[in-house]
Amino acid sequence: MSASANNAELDRTACAVADAAHAAQASATAGDIVCAANIAENPYKRDFPLLANHPDLVFLDSAATAQRPAAVLDAQRRFYEEMNANALRGLYRLSVEATEAIEIARQRVAKFIGAPDAHDIVLTRNASESLNIVAKAFAPTVLEPGDEVCITIMEHHSNLIPWQQACRAAGAKLVYLYPDENGVITPEEMDAKIGPKTKILSVVHVSNVLGVQNPVEELGRRVHEQGGYLVVDGAQSTPHIHVDVQAIGADFFAFSAHKLFGPFGMGVLWGRDELLNAMPPFLTGGEMIDSVTEQDATWAPVPEKFEAGTQDAAGIYATAAAIAYVESVGLDVIAAREQALVRYCVGEMAKLPFVTIIGSPDPDMHHGVISFNVDGIHPHDVASILDMDQVAIRAGHHCAQPLLTWLGVENLACCRASLAFYNDKKDVDALIEGLGNVWRTFNG
Repeated sequence: MSASANNAELDRTACAVADAAHAAQASATAGDIVCAANIAENPYKRDFPLLANHPDLVFLDSAATAQRPAAVLDAQRRFYEEMNANALRGLYRLSVEATEAIEIARQRVAKFIGAPDAHDIVLTRNASESLNIVAKAFAPTVLEPGDEVCITIMEHHSNLIPWQQACRAAGAKLVYLYPDENGVITPEEMDAKIGPKTKILSVVHVSNVLGVQNPVEELGRRVHEQGGYLVVDGAQSTPHIHVDVQAIGADFFAFSAHKLFGPFGMGVLWGRDELLNAMPPFLTGGEMIDSVTEQDATWAPVPEKFEAGTQDAAGIYATAAAIAYVESVGLDVIAAREQALVRYCVGEMAKLPFVTIIGSPDPDMHHGVISFNVDGIHPHDVASILDMDQVAIRAGHHCAQPLLTWLGVENLACCRASLAFYNDKKDVDALIEGLGNVWRTFNG
């Protein structure tokens, strides 16, 4: 079999199940979108074995990790059953196939986020590692004493702590953008915080607490005018909306596979080619070198320079299947359904006088995420009682303690219901009924 034929076969087998899952919806029509918004119907749960096997489970924690469709589980198992070998290390057929599977997946990721070159896709363990690469390998090449790094108060700790450390190491200052009462970063706030000293602006695309989509294009334009760089944390945006890193104007973009219906332990970092090439490696060891002597070493080209050690080839293979599945459903369909779910959920919550929604009252400002509290009841108690009714939500600080402190949230904790397109009206109704049970448990 020729190399091109072999690649085509690998691409077919890696994503065959996913591509067939919703072939009729490969290109979403207006009719598809209308049907998707009918949240009383649910053609999607059957694609997800855990949900199909637990029909009474109401899973509302997809912002923490999404469920996996059968196509992804099948792909990961298929790798181990049909091509398990250490990629990059062997010249025999299985190793070559494993290596090619990784490169096919890299190409699929690049296309999915609008990256111009698949070689600028670095495959990591998670979004946290991707952001740490930028903060620890890129930042030292540009940050000097007196410079500023600008982030928002709504950042996940993964996009906050690395910048604390980068600023401390460089003698730079960490500056925060604060939103208005609806979670919006205003032009006035941008004017006040983004200036000649701003060397790096690192911002979450969609907040994992407020659900708000930040104006990354405008933020990027402003920081570029000052000669700085834009880093985007796309962990919460990539599963819900179209992403085009070039249209955004990002210099770096990071996300995790497990929130995108893919496997645990897989992340992606995209960076502009000239920046990645100028950066030193983050981790050193096997496969990230070109040559080694007793006293020195030279690095492999990007992306291998940032991919030290044995790659999770099966996870990479399954990530390609996850992207194929999302594409087969259609991001327009996903967005329309999730918007309908959030609108219904916010509307029903508004009928409960003991529930306070955190963030904007406008449901269209919440991209799959609704954070809230129940008056006088600790979020941990709310989650525990809901769990008795098989309703799974998140409770805690959501790795966003500075945001909850700034918002003045009691106990630095809140509840969070995060919806995905595989949810339906029955799931929301179960949550609302469960919240009523929570209130009655404490108040009679």
